[in-house]
Amino acid sequence: MTSRMHGPAPRPARKPPSGKPPLASRMLRATWRRLPAKQHDAGWEPGLMVPAADGSPLITDHYFPRAEGDFPTLLVRSPYGRALPWSPMYGLLFAEHGFHVVLQSCRGTGGSGGAFDLWRNEAADGQATVSWLREQPWFNGMLGTVGPSYLGYVQWALALDPPPELKAMAIQVGLHDPHALFHAAGALRLENALAVGVGMTYQHQGMAPFVRATLRLRRRLHDVTTAQPLRGAHTSALGGKVPWLDDVMTHTDAKDPYWRGASLAQAAERLSVPTILISGWHDALVDQTFEQYDRLRRAGCETALLVGPWTHTSALQQGWPEVFAESLAWLRTHLHADPSALRPTRVRVHIGGENVWRNLDDWPQATSVSSWFPTAQGHLTQQPPTDSAPLTSFRYDPGNPTPSVGGPLLSRTAGPRDNGSLEARDDVLTFTGPPLTEPLDVLGRVSARLSISADTGHADVFTRLCDVDPQGRSVNICDGLGRLRTDGQEPSRITVPMSSTAHRFTVGHRLRWQISGGAHPRYARNPGNGGSPVDATTFTPIRMTLHADSALILAMPAHHAGLRPARNS
Repeated sequence: MTSRMHGPAPRPARKPPSGKPPLASRMLRATWRRLPAKQHDAGWEPGLMVPAADGSPLITDHYFPRAEGDFPTLLVRSPYGRALPWSPMYGLLFAEHGFHVVLQSCRGTGGSGGAFDLWRNEAADGQATVSWLREQPWFNGMLGTVGPSYLGYVQWALALDPPPELKAMAIQVGLHDPHALFHAAGALRLENALAVGVGMTYQHQGMAPFVRATLRLRRRLHDVTTAQPLRGAHTSALGGKVPWLDDVMTHTDAKDPYWRGASLAQAAERLSVPTILISGWHDALVDQTFEQYDRLRRAGCETALLVGPWTHTSALQQGWPEVFAESLAWLRTHLHADPSALRPTRVRVHIGGENVWRNLDDWPQATSVSSWFPTAQGHLTQQPPTDSAPLTSFRYDPGNPTPSVGGPLLSRTAGPRDNGSLEARDDVLTFTGPPLTEPLDVLGRVSARLSISADTGHADVFTRLCDVDPQGRSVNICDGLGRLRTDGQEPSRITVPMSSTAHRFTVGHRLRWQISGGAHPRYARNPGNGGSPVDATTFTPIRMTLHADSALILAMPAHHAGLRPARNS
Protein backbone atom coordinates (compact mmCIF):
# COMPACT_ATOMS: atom_id res chain seq x y z
CA MET A 1 0.00 0.00 0.00
CA THR A 2 1.36 3.40 -0.96
CA SER A 3 2.34 5.61 1.96
CA ARG A 4 1.16 9.18 2.41
CA MET A 5 2.69 11.74 0.10
CA HIS A 6 2.49 14.83 2.26
CA GLY A 7 4.10 15.71 5.55
CA PRO A 8 6.18 13.44 7.80
CA ALA A 9 6.57 9.70 7.35
CA PRO A 10 3.40 7.77 8.21
CA ARG A 11 2.94 6.47 11.71
CA PRO A 12 2.03 2.80 12.16
CA ALA A 13 -1.72 2.42 11.66
CA ARG A 14 -3.67 2.27 14.91
CA LYS A 15 -6.99 0.48 15.09
CA PRO A 16 -9.69 2.97 16.23
CA PRO A 17 -12.01 2.32 19.18
CA SER A 18 -14.44 -0.44 18.27
CA GLY A 19 -18.05 0.80 18.58
CA LYS A 20 -20.94 -0.66 16.61
CA PRO A 21 -22.63 1.52 13.96
CA PRO A 22 -26.09 2.89 14.84
CA LEU A 23 -28.85 0.27 15.12
CA ALA A 24 -31.07 2.05 12.60
CA SER A 25 -28.25 1.96 10.06
CA ARG A 26 -27.63 -1.73 10.63
CA MET A 27 -31.36 -2.47 10.28
CA LEU A 28 -31.61 -0.58 6.97
CA ARG A 29 -28.41 -2.22 5.75
CA ALA A 30 -30.00 -5.64 6.35
CA THR A 31 -32.84 -4.86 3.92
CA TRP A 32 -30.63 -4.27 0.88
CA ARG A 33 -30.16 -6.98 -1.73
CA ARG A 34 -27.90 -7.48 -4.76
CA LEU A 35 -24.92 -5.82 -3.07
CA PRO A 36 -21.38 -7.22 -3.07
CA ALA A 37 -20.75 -9.47 -0.07
CA LYS A 38 -19.14 -7.62 2.82
CA GLN A 39 -15.53 -8.30 3.72
CA HIS A 40 -15.37 -6.93 7.28
CA ASP A 41 -17.54 -5.98 10.20
CA ALA A 42 -17.72 -2.21 10.64
CA GLY A 43 -16.91 -0.05 13.63
CA TRP A 44 -18.07 3.47 14.47
CA GLU A 45 -16.44 6.44 16.19
CA PRO A 46 -19.07 9.22 16.30
CA GLY A 47 -19.02 12.91 17.16
CA LEU A 48 -15.41 13.83 16.32
CA MET A 49 -14.66 17.56 16.18
CA VAL A 50 -12.73 18.62 13.08
CA PRO A 51 -11.74 22.31 12.81
CA ALA A 52 -13.03 24.09 9.70
CA ALA A 53 -10.95 26.65 7.84
CA ASP A 54 -12.06 29.34 10.32
CA GLY A 55 -11.89 27.05 13.35
CA SER A 56 -15.60 26.23 13.48
CA PRO A 57 -16.16 22.65 14.66
CA LEU A 58 -17.28 20.27 11.90
CA ILE A 59 -19.02 17.28 13.49
CA THR A 60 -17.65 14.09 11.99
CA ASP A 61 -18.35 10.36 12.31
CA HIS A 62 -15.66 7.82 11.57
CA TYR A 63 -16.55 4.35 10.23
CA PHE A 64 -13.86 1.72 9.81
CA PRO A 65 -13.23 -1.97 9.19
CA ARG A 66 -13.00 -3.93 12.45
CA ALA A 67 -9.90 -5.74 11.29
CA GLU A 68 -6.14 -5.52 11.48
CA GLY A 69 -4.54 -3.89 8.49
CA ASP A 70 -3.84 -0.74 6.56
CA PHE A 71 -6.93 0.76 4.87
CA PRO A 72 -7.46 3.83 2.66
CA THR A 73 -9.88 6.61 3.61
CA LEU A 74 -13.02 7.99 1.95
CA LEU A 75 -14.11 11.54 2.72
CA VAL A 76 -17.87 12.20 2.58
CA ARG A 77 -18.94 15.77 3.38
CA SER A 78 -22.69 16.42 3.53
CA PRO A 79 -25.16 19.22 4.38
CA TYR A 80 -27.91 16.61 4.89
CA GLY A 81 -26.88 15.16 8.24
CA ARG A 82 -24.99 11.99 9.13
CA ALA A 83 -27.88 9.66 10.00
CA LEU A 84 -30.20 7.79 7.62
CA PRO A 85 -29.64 7.13 4.78
CA TRP A 86 -26.05 8.40 4.69
CA SER A 87 -24.81 6.35 7.64
CA PRO A 88 -25.58 2.92 6.15
CA MET A 89 -25.09 3.86 2.46
CA TYR A 90 -21.67 5.41 2.85
CA GLY A 91 -20.33 4.90 6.37
CA LEU A 92 -21.36 1.30 6.98
CA LEU A 93 -21.23 -0.19 3.48
CA PHE A 94 -17.85 1.18 2.48
CA ALA A 95 -16.30 0.34 5.86
CA GLU A 96 -17.45 -3.25 5.31
CA HIS A 97 -15.41 -3.23 2.10
CA GLY A 98 -12.13 -2.07 3.57
CA PHE A 99 -12.29 1.72 3.87
CA HIS A 100 -12.09 4.24 6.68
CA VAL A 101 -15.05 6.54 6.03
CA VAL A 102 -15.08 10.09 7.36
CA LEU A 103 -18.72 11.26 7.25
CA GLN A 104 -18.85 14.97 8.05
CA SER A 105 -21.61 17.58 8.38
CA CYS A 106 -20.86 20.75 6.42
CA ARG A 107 -20.65 23.93 8.47
CA GLY A 108 -23.96 25.16 9.81
CA THR A 109 -25.63 21.75 9.37
CA GLY A 110 -25.98 18.59 11.45
CA GLY A 111 -24.59 20.25 14.58
CA SER A 112 -21.47 21.69 12.93
CA GLY A 113 -20.54 25.26 13.81
CA GLY A 114 -20.69 28.31 11.59
CA ALA A 115 -23.31 29.28 9.02
CA PHE A 116 -24.13 27.21 5.95
CA ASP A 117 -23.58 28.75 2.54
CA LEU A 118 -24.48 27.11 -0.74
CA TRP A 119 -20.92 27.21 -2.06
CA ARG A 120 -18.56 29.70 -0.49
CA ASN A 121 -16.92 27.53 2.20
CA GLU A 122 -16.60 24.04 0.75
CA ALA A 123 -13.14 24.30 -0.80
CA ALA A 124 -11.50 25.70 2.33
CA ASP A 125 -13.36 23.37 4.71
CA GLY A 126 -12.47 20.34 2.59
CA GLN A 127 -8.79 21.27 2.69
CA ALA A 128 -9.00 21.81 6.46
CA THR A 129 -10.47 18.32 6.87
CA VAL A 130 -7.62 16.78 4.85
CA SER A 131 -5.16 18.59 7.11
CA TRP A 132 -6.91 16.98 10.09
CA LEU A 133 -6.77 13.57 8.42
CA ARG A 134 -3.00 13.81 8.07
CA GLU A 135 -2.75 13.83 11.86
CA GLN A 136 -4.85 10.69 12.40
CA PRO A 137 -2.85 7.57 13.22
CA TRP A 138 -5.11 5.36 11.05
CA PHE A 139 -4.73 7.54 7.92
CA ASN A 140 -2.32 5.89 5.49
CA GLY A 141 -2.11 8.70 2.93
CA MET A 142 -4.51 7.18 0.39
CA LEU A 143 -7.66 9.29 0.06
CA GLY A 144 -10.82 9.03 -2.06
CA THR A 145 -14.11 10.89 -2.11
CA VAL A 146 -17.63 9.66 -2.84
CA GLY A 147 -21.20 10.96 -2.68
CA PRO A 148 -24.26 12.25 -4.57
CA SER A 149 -25.78 15.63 -5.42
CA TYR A 150 -24.29 18.36 -3.16
CA LEU A 151 -21.93 15.67 -1.85
CA GLY A 152 -20.58 15.71 -5.41
CA TYR A 153 -20.24 19.50 -5.30
CA VAL A 154 -17.95 19.33 -2.27
CA GLN A 155 -15.80 16.81 -4.15
CA TRP A 156 -15.35 19.26 -7.02
CA ALA A 157 -14.54 21.96 -4.44
CA LEU A 158 -11.70 19.82 -3.06
CA ALA A 159 -10.56 19.08 -6.63
CA LEU A 160 -10.00 22.79 -7.34
CA ASP A 161 -6.66 22.28 -5.59
CA PRO A 162 -6.46 18.53 -5.10
CA PRO A 163 -4.30 17.46 -2.17
CA PRO A 164 -1.57 14.98 -3.14
CA GLU A 165 -3.28 12.24 -1.12
CA LEU A 166 -6.42 12.38 -3.30
CA LYS A 167 -6.29 9.33 -5.57
CA ALA A 168 -9.89 8.76 -6.71
CA MET A 169 -13.33 10.39 -6.85
CA ALA A 170 -16.80 8.86 -7.29
CA ILE A 171 -19.36 11.54 -8.12
CA GLN A 172 -22.95 10.29 -8.16
CA VAL A 173 -25.77 12.39 -9.67
CA GLY A 174 -23.42 15.24 -8.88
CA LEU A 175 -23.56 19.03 -9.02
CA HIS A 176 -20.85 21.44 -10.11
CA ASP A 177 -22.86 24.53 -11.17
CA PRO A 178 -25.53 25.79 -8.73
CA HIS A 179 -26.76 28.44 -11.17
CA ALA A 180 -27.67 25.77 -13.74
CA LEU A 181 -29.56 23.85 -11.05
CA PHE A 182 -31.84 26.86 -10.48
CA HIS A 183 -32.05 28.43 -13.95
CA ALA A 184 -32.33 27.38 -17.60
CA ALA A 185 -32.19 29.84 -20.51
CA GLY A 186 -33.23 32.65 -18.18
CA ALA A 187 -36.18 30.70 -16.75
CA LEU A 188 -36.38 29.77 -13.07
CA ARG A 189 -36.43 26.04 -12.33
CA LEU A 190 -39.08 26.70 -9.72
CA GLU A 191 -39.90 23.21 -8.51
CA ASN A 192 -36.23 22.30 -8.16
CA ALA A 193 -35.57 25.50 -6.20
CA LEU A 194 -38.31 24.67 -3.70
CA ALA A 195 -37.10 21.07 -3.36
CA VAL A 196 -33.55 22.28 -2.65
CA GLY A 197 -34.94 24.74 -0.12
CA VAL A 198 -36.65 21.93 1.79
CA GLY A 199 -33.67 19.60 1.57
CA MET A 200 -31.08 22.13 2.70
CA THR A 201 -33.28 23.46 5.51
CA TYR A 202 -34.61 20.25 7.02
CA GLN A 203 -32.79 17.09 5.95
CA HIS A 204 -29.83 17.62 8.28
CA GLN A 205 -32.30 17.87 11.20
CA GLY A 206 -33.35 14.24 10.76
CA MET A 207 -35.78 12.17 8.72
CA ALA A 208 -38.91 13.13 10.68
CA PRO A 209 -38.56 16.94 10.25
CA PHE A 210 -37.55 16.41 6.62
CA VAL A 211 -40.56 14.22 5.82
CA ARG A 212 -42.95 16.66 7.52
CA ALA A 213 -41.50 19.59 5.56
CA THR A 214 -41.67 17.66 2.29
CA LEU A 215 -45.33 16.77 2.85
CA ARG A 216 -46.14 20.37 3.80
CA LEU A 217 -44.56 21.64 0.56
CA ARG A 218 -46.45 19.03 -1.44
CA ARG A 219 -49.77 20.18 0.05
CA ARG A 220 -49.06 23.85 -0.58
CA LEU A 221 -47.17 23.54 -3.88
CA HIS A 222 -50.01 24.92 -6.02
CA ASP A 223 -50.54 27.97 -3.81
CA VAL A 224 -46.82 28.70 -3.64
CA THR A 225 -46.14 28.32 -7.36
CA THR A 226 -49.16 30.38 -8.48
CA ALA A 227 -48.69 33.21 -5.98
CA GLN A 228 -48.56 36.79 -7.29
CA PRO A 229 -45.83 37.77 -6.78
CA LEU A 230 -43.79 34.60 -6.50
CA ARG A 231 -41.10 36.26 -4.39
CA GLY A 232 -41.34 35.19 -0.74
CA ALA A 233 -44.37 32.94 -1.33
CA HIS A 234 -42.42 29.89 -0.22
CA THR A 235 -42.19 31.09 3.38
CA SER A 236 -45.34 29.36 4.64
CA ALA A 237 -44.60 26.10 2.80
CA LEU A 238 -41.01 25.96 4.07
CA GLY A 239 -41.91 26.90 7.64
CA GLY A 240 -40.09 30.23 7.64
CA LYS A 241 -37.82 32.45 5.60
CA VAL A 242 -34.96 30.89 3.66
CA PRO A 243 -32.98 34.02 2.69
CA TRP A 244 -30.65 32.34 0.21
CA LEU A 245 -33.64 30.88 -1.67
CA ASP A 246 -34.94 34.36 -2.58
CA ASP A 247 -31.41 35.23 -3.66
CA VAL A 248 -30.93 32.28 -6.01
CA MET A 249 -34.44 32.73 -7.46
CA THR A 250 -33.97 36.40 -8.30
CA HIS A 251 -30.39 36.35 -9.64
CA THR A 252 -31.12 34.84 -13.05
CA ASP A 253 -27.96 35.83 -14.92
CA ALA A 254 -25.02 33.45 -14.51
CA LYS A 255 -22.68 36.44 -14.98
CA ASP A 256 -24.20 38.29 -12.02
CA PRO A 257 -21.54 38.89 -9.32
CA TYR A 258 -23.80 36.97 -6.94
CA TRP A 259 -22.76 33.72 -8.67
CA ARG A 260 -19.03 34.47 -8.71
CA GLY A 261 -17.17 31.34 -7.64
CA ALA A 262 -20.29 29.16 -7.59
CA SER A 263 -19.48 27.09 -10.68
CA LEU A 264 -16.65 24.60 -10.19
CA ALA A 265 -16.39 23.67 -13.88
CA GLN A 266 -12.73 24.68 -13.91
CA ALA A 267 -11.88 21.85 -11.50
CA ALA A 268 -12.49 19.24 -14.22
CA GLU A 269 -10.53 21.18 -16.82
CA ARG A 270 -7.14 20.35 -15.28
CA LEU A 271 -7.84 17.37 -13.02
CA SER A 272 -5.64 14.28 -13.04
CA VAL A 273 -7.43 12.38 -10.22
CA PRO A 274 -9.23 9.28 -11.61
CA THR A 275 -12.95 10.08 -11.48
CA ILE A 276 -16.10 8.06 -12.12
CA LEU A 277 -19.33 9.91 -12.93
CA ILE A 278 -22.76 8.36 -12.36
CA SER A 279 -26.14 9.75 -13.40
CA GLY A 280 -29.60 8.84 -14.68
CA TRP A 281 -31.37 9.79 -17.90
CA HIS A 282 -34.04 11.61 -15.86
CA ASP A 283 -31.66 13.10 -13.28
CA ALA A 284 -32.05 16.85 -12.82
CA LEU A 285 -28.24 17.08 -13.05
CA VAL A 286 -27.59 14.73 -15.97
CA ASP A 287 -26.50 17.57 -18.28
CA GLN A 288 -23.97 18.68 -15.68
CA THR A 289 -22.64 15.12 -15.57
CA PHE A 290 -22.09 15.11 -19.34
CA GLU A 291 -20.34 18.48 -19.09
CA GLN A 292 -18.07 17.07 -16.37
CA TYR A 293 -17.26 13.99 -18.47
CA ASP A 294 -16.43 16.09 -21.53
CA ARG A 295 -14.08 18.34 -19.56
CA LEU A 296 -12.33 15.40 -17.89
CA ARG A 297 -11.81 13.66 -21.24
CA ARG A 298 -10.39 16.82 -22.81
CA ALA A 299 -8.05 17.19 -19.82
CA GLY A 300 -6.78 13.63 -20.37
CA CYS A 301 -8.04 12.54 -16.95
CA GLU A 302 -8.79 8.87 -16.38
CA THR A 303 -12.56 8.74 -16.11
CA ALA A 304 -15.59 6.49 -16.45
CA LEU A 305 -19.30 7.14 -16.95
CA LEU A 306 -22.43 5.22 -15.89
CA VAL A 307 -25.91 6.43 -16.89
CA GLY A 308 -28.93 4.39 -15.80
CA PRO A 309 -32.74 4.55 -16.15
CA TRP A 310 -33.01 6.70 -13.04
CA THR A 311 -34.12 10.02 -11.64
CA HIS A 312 -32.07 12.02 -9.15
CA THR A 313 -33.53 10.11 -6.20
CA SER A 314 -34.16 6.67 -7.74
CA ALA A 315 -30.45 6.37 -8.57
CA LEU A 316 -29.93 6.04 -4.80
CA GLN A 317 -32.95 3.76 -4.34
CA GLN A 318 -33.81 1.31 -7.13
CA GLY A 319 -30.46 2.02 -8.76
CA TRP A 320 -28.38 1.72 -5.60
CA PRO A 321 -27.04 -1.82 -6.27
CA GLU A 322 -25.55 -0.69 -9.59
CA VAL A 323 -24.44 2.71 -8.27
CA PHE A 324 -22.75 1.21 -5.23
CA ALA A 325 -21.09 -1.64 -7.15
CA GLU A 326 -19.66 0.71 -9.80
CA SER A 327 -18.43 3.20 -7.19
CA LEU A 328 -16.89 0.45 -5.08
CA ALA A 329 -15.11 -1.09 -8.07
CA TRP A 330 -13.64 2.27 -9.05
CA LEU A 331 -12.48 3.12 -5.53
CA ARG A 332 -11.03 -0.34 -4.93
CA THR A 333 -9.14 -0.10 -8.21
CA HIS A 334 -7.48 3.20 -7.37
CA LEU A 335 -7.15 2.96 -3.59
CA HIS A 336 -6.72 -0.79 -3.02
CA ALA A 337 -4.97 -1.56 -6.35
CA ASP A 338 -7.69 -4.16 -6.99
CA PRO A 339 -9.17 -3.81 -10.52
CA SER A 340 -10.91 -7.20 -10.45
CA ALA A 341 -14.45 -5.78 -10.53
CA LEU A 342 -13.78 -2.92 -12.95
CA ARG A 343 -15.74 -3.08 -16.20
CA PRO A 344 -13.75 -3.28 -19.46
CA THR A 345 -15.11 -0.12 -21.14
CA ARG A 346 -15.06 3.53 -20.16
CA VAL A 347 -18.83 4.07 -20.58
CA ARG A 348 -21.89 2.03 -19.65
CA VAL A 349 -25.41 3.26 -20.44
CA HIS A 350 -28.91 1.88 -20.11
CA ILE A 351 -30.84 1.76 -23.38
CA GLY A 352 -34.44 2.83 -22.86
CA GLY A 353 -37.15 1.12 -24.87
CA GLU A 354 -34.95 -1.96 -25.17
CA ASN A 355 -34.29 -2.12 -21.39
CA VAL A 356 -30.72 -3.37 -21.71
CA TRP A 357 -27.29 -2.09 -20.67
CA ARG A 358 -24.66 -1.34 -23.29
CA ASN A 359 -20.91 -0.89 -22.85
CA LEU A 360 -19.41 1.87 -25.00
CA ASP A 361 -15.86 2.98 -25.63
CA ASP A 362 -16.71 6.66 -25.10
CA TRP A 363 -19.47 9.27 -25.04
CA PRO A 364 -20.81 10.59 -27.27
CA GLN A 365 -20.43 7.86 -29.86
CA ALA A 366 -19.69 8.54 -33.51
CA THR A 367 -23.11 9.49 -34.80
CA SER A 368 -25.09 10.64 -37.76
CA VAL A 369 -27.68 13.38 -37.42
CA SER A 370 -31.30 12.79 -38.30
CA SER A 371 -33.70 15.70 -38.82
CA TRP A 372 -37.47 15.37 -38.45
CA PHE A 373 -39.88 18.08 -39.61
CA PRO A 374 -43.42 19.00 -38.51
CA THR A 375 -46.33 19.21 -40.94
CA ALA A 376 -49.61 21.11 -40.82
CA GLN A 377 -51.41 17.77 -40.45
CA GLY A 378 -49.58 16.98 -37.21
CA HIS A 379 -47.19 14.50 -38.77
CA LEU A 380 -43.44 14.21 -38.19
CA THR A 381 -41.53 13.45 -41.35
CA GLN A 382 -37.97 13.32 -42.67
CA GLN A 383 -39.03 15.23 -45.80
CA PRO A 384 -37.61 18.79 -45.50
CA PRO A 385 -40.09 21.67 -45.93
CA THR A 386 -40.12 23.73 -49.11
CA ASP A 387 -40.60 27.08 -47.32
CA SER A 388 -40.66 28.79 -43.93
CA ALA A 389 -44.34 29.65 -43.90
CA PRO A 390 -46.37 29.69 -40.67
CA LEU A 391 -47.43 26.14 -39.88
CA THR A 392 -49.73 26.31 -36.86
CA SER A 393 -50.24 28.37 -33.71
CA PHE A 394 -51.44 28.04 -30.13
CA ARG A 395 -52.31 30.32 -27.22
CA TYR A 396 -50.29 30.14 -24.01
CA ASP A 397 -52.04 31.66 -21.01
CA PRO A 398 -49.78 32.20 -17.98
CA GLY A 399 -52.96 32.50 -15.91
CA ASN A 400 -53.62 28.84 -16.74
CA PRO A 401 -50.10 27.62 -17.47
CA THR A 402 -49.31 24.42 -19.31
CA PRO A 403 -48.51 21.89 -16.57
CA SER A 404 -45.31 19.89 -16.26
CA VAL A 405 -45.45 16.11 -16.44
CA GLY A 406 -42.45 14.04 -15.32
CA GLY A 407 -38.96 14.72 -16.64
CA PRO A 408 -35.67 15.54 -14.86
CA LEU A 409 -36.84 16.86 -11.50
CA LEU A 410 -35.70 16.48 -7.89
CA SER A 411 -39.21 15.53 -6.72
CA ARG A 412 -41.15 12.26 -6.64
CA THR A 413 -42.97 13.26 -9.86
CA ALA A 414 -39.76 12.96 -11.90
CA GLY A 415 -39.08 10.49 -14.67
CA PRO A 416 -40.97 8.96 -17.59
CA ARG A 417 -44.73 9.53 -17.41
CA ASP A 418 -47.82 9.08 -19.55
CA ASN A 419 -48.20 12.38 -21.42
CA GLY A 420 -51.74 11.71 -22.65
CA SER A 421 -53.57 14.29 -20.55
CA LEU A 422 -50.92 16.91 -21.30
CA GLU A 423 -51.06 16.33 -25.04
CA ALA A 424 -54.86 16.65 -25.03
CA ARG A 425 -54.58 20.35 -24.10
CA ASP A 426 -55.14 23.09 -26.67
CA ASP A 427 -51.86 24.77 -25.70
CA VAL A 428 -49.69 21.75 -26.59
CA LEU A 429 -48.65 20.97 -30.17
CA THR A 430 -47.77 17.39 -31.09
CA PHE A 431 -46.21 16.02 -34.27
CA THR A 432 -46.12 12.25 -34.61
CA GLY A 433 -44.10 10.03 -36.92
CA PRO A 434 -45.31 6.83 -38.61
CA PRO A 435 -45.12 3.39 -36.97
CA LEU A 436 -41.56 2.16 -37.33
CA THR A 437 -40.90 -0.91 -39.45
CA GLU A 438 -37.34 -1.20 -38.08
CA PRO A 439 -35.91 -0.26 -34.68
CA LEU A 440 -34.54 3.27 -34.47
CA ASP A 441 -31.77 4.11 -31.98
CA VAL A 442 -31.21 7.61 -30.62
CA LEU A 443 -27.82 7.78 -28.94
CA GLY A 444 -26.53 11.20 -27.94
CA ARG A 445 -27.71 14.79 -27.95
CA VAL A 446 -31.24 15.78 -28.93
CA SER A 447 -32.18 19.35 -29.84
CA ALA A 448 -34.92 21.42 -31.43
CA ARG A 449 -34.24 23.99 -34.15
CA LEU A 450 -37.24 26.25 -33.85
CA SER A 451 -38.58 28.99 -36.06
CA ILE A 452 -41.27 30.50 -33.86
CA SER A 453 -42.87 33.85 -33.11
CA ALA A 454 -44.77 35.27 -30.14
CA ASP A 455 -47.17 38.19 -30.53
CA THR A 456 -46.17 39.80 -27.23
CA GLY A 457 -42.46 39.50 -28.03
CA HIS A 458 -41.81 37.56 -24.80
CA ALA A 459 -42.29 33.82 -24.38
CA ASP A 460 -40.75 30.51 -23.37
CA VAL A 461 -40.90 27.41 -25.53
CA PHE A 462 -40.83 23.90 -24.07
CA THR A 463 -39.98 21.05 -26.42
CA ARG A 464 -40.03 17.30 -25.72
CA LEU A 465 -39.33 13.98 -27.44
CA CYS A 466 -41.76 11.16 -26.64
CA ASP A 467 -42.06 7.46 -27.49
CA VAL A 468 -45.60 6.43 -28.50
CA ASP A 469 -46.36 2.72 -28.17
CA PRO A 470 -48.82 0.76 -30.38
CA GLN A 471 -51.59 1.39 -27.83
CA GLY A 472 -51.08 5.17 -28.15
CA ARG A 473 -49.39 5.76 -24.77
CA SER A 474 -46.94 8.66 -25.08
CA VAL A 475 -43.95 8.62 -22.68
CA ASN A 476 -41.36 11.40 -22.35
CA ILE A 477 -37.73 10.64 -23.25
CA CYS A 478 -35.96 14.02 -22.99
CA ASP A 479 -36.80 17.71 -23.23
CA GLY A 480 -35.62 21.29 -22.89
CA LEU A 481 -36.75 24.91 -22.58
CA GLY A 482 -35.71 28.05 -24.47
CA ARG A 483 -36.59 31.74 -24.11
CA LEU A 484 -37.80 33.91 -26.99
CA ARG A 485 -37.25 37.61 -27.58
CA THR A 486 -38.99 38.69 -30.79
CA ASP A 487 -40.60 41.76 -32.32
CA GLY A 488 -43.89 39.88 -32.36
CA GLN A 489 -43.99 39.55 -36.18
CA GLU A 490 -40.83 37.96 -37.52
CA PRO A 491 -40.06 34.47 -36.19
CA SER A 492 -37.22 33.93 -33.79
CA ARG A 493 -34.84 31.16 -34.81
CA ILE A 494 -33.41 29.43 -31.77
CA THR A 495 -31.90 26.05 -30.98
CA VAL A 496 -33.13 24.47 -27.74
CA PRO A 497 -30.90 21.74 -26.25
CA MET A 498 -33.07 18.82 -25.13
CA SER A 499 -30.42 16.91 -23.17
CA SER A 500 -29.08 13.51 -24.31
CA THR A 501 -30.52 10.04 -24.36
CA ALA A 502 -29.85 6.42 -25.23
CA HIS A 503 -33.18 5.06 -26.41
CA ARG A 504 -34.45 2.48 -28.89
CA PHE A 505 -37.77 3.12 -30.57
CA THR A 506 -38.87 -0.42 -31.31
CA VAL A 507 -40.93 -1.73 -34.23
CA GLY A 508 -44.50 -0.42 -34.16
CA HIS A 509 -43.60 2.57 -31.96
CA ARG A 510 -43.68 6.17 -33.15
CA LEU A 511 -41.66 9.32 -32.45
CA ARG A 512 -43.58 12.30 -31.13
CA TRP A 513 -42.39 15.89 -30.90
CA GLN A 514 -44.20 18.00 -28.33
CA ILE A 515 -44.09 21.83 -28.25
CA SER A 516 -45.70 24.19 -25.72
CA GLY A 517 -45.18 27.54 -24.00
CA GLY A 518 -43.95 26.19 -20.67
CA ALA A 519 -44.03 23.41 -18.07
CA HIS A 520 -45.32 24.67 -14.75
CA PRO A 521 -44.32 24.43 -11.90
CA ARG A 522 -41.13 22.83 -13.15
CA TYR A 523 -40.36 26.26 -14.63
CA ALA A 524 -41.82 29.53 -13.36
CA ARG A 525 -44.39 30.77 -15.88
CA ASN A 526 -43.35 33.47 -18.30
CA PRO A 527 -45.59 36.55 -17.66
CA GLY A 528 -45.71 37.24 -21.41
CA ASN A 529 -45.01 40.96 -21.03
CA GLY A 530 -41.32 41.14 -20.24
CA GLY A 531 -41.82 41.29 -16.48
CA SER A 532 -39.83 39.30 -13.93
CA PRO A 533 -41.41 35.88 -13.29
CA VAL A 534 -40.54 36.28 -9.59
CA ASP A 535 -42.16 39.72 -9.18
CA ALA A 536 -44.95 39.58 -11.77
CA THR A 537 -48.51 40.40 -10.66
CA THR A 538 -49.95 40.81 -14.16
CA PHE A 539 -49.86 38.23 -16.95
CA THR A 540 -50.44 38.53 -20.69
CA PRO A 541 -51.62 35.59 -22.84
CA ILE A 542 -49.29 34.84 -25.75
CA ARG A 543 -50.13 33.70 -29.28
CA MET A 544 -47.22 31.57 -30.49
CA THR A 545 -46.78 30.56 -34.14
CA LEU A 546 -44.57 27.70 -35.32
CA HIS A 547 -43.04 27.93 -38.80
CA ALA A 548 -42.43 25.10 -41.22
CA ASP A 549 -38.63 25.34 -41.19
CA SER A 550 -38.48 24.01 -37.60
CA ALA A 551 -36.83 20.64 -36.98
CA LEU A 552 -36.25 18.00 -34.32
CA ILE A 553 -32.58 16.96 -34.42
CA LEU A 554 -31.61 13.46 -33.23
CA ALA A 555 -28.15 11.96 -32.78
CA MET A 556 -28.12 8.42 -34.10
CA PRO A 557 -25.46 5.69 -34.31
CA ALA A 558 -23.64 5.83 -37.62
CA HIS A 559 -25.05 2.46 -38.71
CA HIS A 560 -28.53 4.03 -38.75
CA ALA A 561 -27.59 6.61 -41.38
CA GLY A 562 -29.70 4.93 -44.04
CA LEU A 563 -32.59 3.78 -41.87
CA ARG A 564 -35.97 5.07 -42.92
CA PRO A 565 -39.32 4.30 -41.28
CA ALA A 566 -42.49 3.68 -43.23
CA ARG A 567 -44.25 6.64 -44.83
CA ASN A 568 -46.98 8.55 -43.04
CA SER A 569 -50.35 6.95 -43.59
